Amino acid sequence: MTKRLDLRVDFAFKSLFGTHGNESILAAFLNAALRLPEEKKITTIHLLDPHFNKEYQEDKRSILDVHAQLEDGTRINIEIQLNNKHDMEKRTLYYWSKMYSSQMKEGMDYGELCQTITINIVNFRYLSHINHYHSIFQLYEREERLLLTDMLEIHFMELPKLLIKWRRKEVDPREDQLVRWLLLLEASEDEEITQVLEEIAMQEDQVLKKAIDEWERVSQDPEVLLAYEARRKALLDEKSALKRAESRGEEKGRKETIKNMALGMIQKGIDNETISDLTGLTQEEINNLRHQ
Repeated sequence: MTKRLDLRVDFAFKSLFGTHGNESILAAFLNAALRLPEEKKITTIHLLDPHFNKEYQEDKRSILDVHAQLEDGTRINIEIQLNNKHDMEKRTLYYWSKMYSSQMKEGMDYGELCQTITINIVNFRYLSHINHYHSIFQLYEREERLLLTDMLEIHFMELPKLLIKWRRKEVDPREDQLVRWLLLLEASEDEEITQVLEEIAMQEDQVLKKAIDEWERVSQDPEVLLAYEARRKALLDEKSALKRAESRGEEKGRKETIKNMALGMIQKGIDNETISDLTGLTQEEINNLRHQ
C-alpha cells in the first residue's frame, strides 16, 4: 500500500477536506464536530476563499485553512496546527473577528450577521487544565452562565489527548463519529487505527470510505506530493525555529535568574569568591554587577 499523506499537515488536510468535490466529507466532519441533531444536519456546504475579501490579500493568514459557508449563512473556518506558537487564543479571536465582520456589506443591518465558528485542530496539548480533547468556547455571563449570543463559537480539538483516550480504550470510533474523523488524521502513523477505520468504512460509513479512497488517490498524485513535501519541510523548519527560540528564551531566563541571585548576595555583603562559587559567574561579571 502506498504511504499516505500525513493529514495533520495543513496542505494534506485541505486536499481532503477543503477541495471542491469533497464537500460531503467536510459536511460529515462538521456534523460530528458540531454535534448537530438529525433535523439540523448539514447537507449543503459551500467552500469559500480563505482570504475573506480583497482587503485582506496581504494578511499573514495561511490560505491552507478550510473556510466554508452553510445554507443558513453560518461561516466556519478550520485550521490545523502542528506547532505550538503560543498565541492561539489571540490569533483565533483576531481571525474570528475578521471572518465575522467580513460578512458586513454596505447597507446591511447588524441583525443579518450570521454565526461564525472557528475550529482549531492542534497536534499538541494546548489547554493543560482541561482533560477533554474537544473544548468549545462561547460568550457567557460569568455568574449566571447565561449565553449572551451564539454568534461566537470557538473549538479546540487536541489530538494528543484523543490518542491517550484511544490507547486507554476510553473512546470508540465505532460509536463516536468525531473520534472517527479525528483518528483519521493520525492514521498515517498508526496501522491499528487505519485497520479499525477501514473496517468501519467498509461496514457502515460510506462517507468515511469515500474519504479513505480520496486520501489514497491524492497520496499518489505527483503534483500533490510535490506541494505536500514542500509544505511539510516548511513546517519542520518552523518547528526547529520555534525550538531554537524557546531555547534562547530559556537561556536568557536562566541568566537573568543567576544575575538576580548575585545582586541579592552583593546586597547582603557576600564576597566575590563565594558568589562565584554559588552562581558560576566570573569575578569580572560580579564586579560589573557591583558597579551597576
